[in-house]
Amino acid sequence: MMTLTAEPAVADLIDGKAFAAGLRGRIATLAGEFEARAGRKAGLAVVLVGMDPASQVYVRSKGKATVEAGMASFEHKLEADTSEADLLALIETLNADPAVDGILVQLPLPAHLDEQKVIATISPDKDVDGFHVINAGRLSVGQPGFVPCTPLGCLMLLKDRLGNLSGLDAVVIGRSNIVGKPMAQLLLAESCTVTVAHSRTRNLPEVVRRADIVVAAVGRPELVKGDWIKPGATVIDVGINRVDAAEPGKTRLVGDVDFAGAKAVAGAITPVPGGVGPMTIAVLLRNALVAAYANAGIDLPAGTI
Repeated sequence: MMTLTAEPAVADLIDGKAFAAGLRGRIATLAGEFEARAGRKAGLAVVLVGMDPASQVYVRSKGKATVEAGMASFEHKLEADTSEADLLALIETLNADPAVDGILVQLPLPAHLDEQKVIATISPDKDVDGFHVINAGRLSVGQPGFVPCTPLGCLMLLKDRLGNLSGLDAVVIGRSNIVGKPMAQLLLAESCTVTVAHSRTRNLPEVVRRADIVVAAVGRPELVKGDWIKPGATVIDVGINRVDAAEPGKTRLVGDVDFAGAKAVAGAITPVPGGVGPMTIAVLLRNALVAAYANAGIDLPAGTI
């Protein structure tokens, strides 16, 4: 008698690219409505100091996406030796400009500039990156404010996949101000039970194994192994790491999770690339549009973005 062997489970792929495309479409519609009501386009200003190649690529991508969404893009490219006083003066000018709803200063900055001082100079109501301490405080106490784009994008993907997150056990691996800490706060606000793990966490595999939701944002290639994952868990891989490929001289992108191992155990997982990455710029546009509606005193239709 033939014995049938069950096929191994394979996790569903969470398509961040498709979700981001849908979000950007909704943003474009609302941006058109904003322009009709306010008599101007929503405006996003991006400041780049220096010629860092990666930063130049990001700024071009943000500018293109802003225009495609029907919003005004204001790019300010400064020399690498720009003084702190000149940079802060530019930010103050943008703070006062009614055509500018959101301000983003591309990081990292040259070493002679104080990033925290620069971020603190941006008006909290135009801080679409969500890095200002006032916005961090608003998130902490549950008040409306801007949330860093990547963790907010992760939350959108989780809620789209799982619906109500209340009562789920979540582990966030990483404690940065940009992803780990705000991600934990967002999950707490959804009534998850949240553990923040990091490089000094003892018995990290055991901590991860109890989680219904795993968000990996630690910056170490393929740190999280398949046998760390609880069967059926949802895995959000924030990591983008470039490693050597099999072909000499070539590289490839991998996440913080061992994708091949994890997809055989998890219920759903984001790929790298194509998972969390596309969400970041989409959420930036979302934040800029939210700022525009607020700055113009126009109510944003509830539940749209």
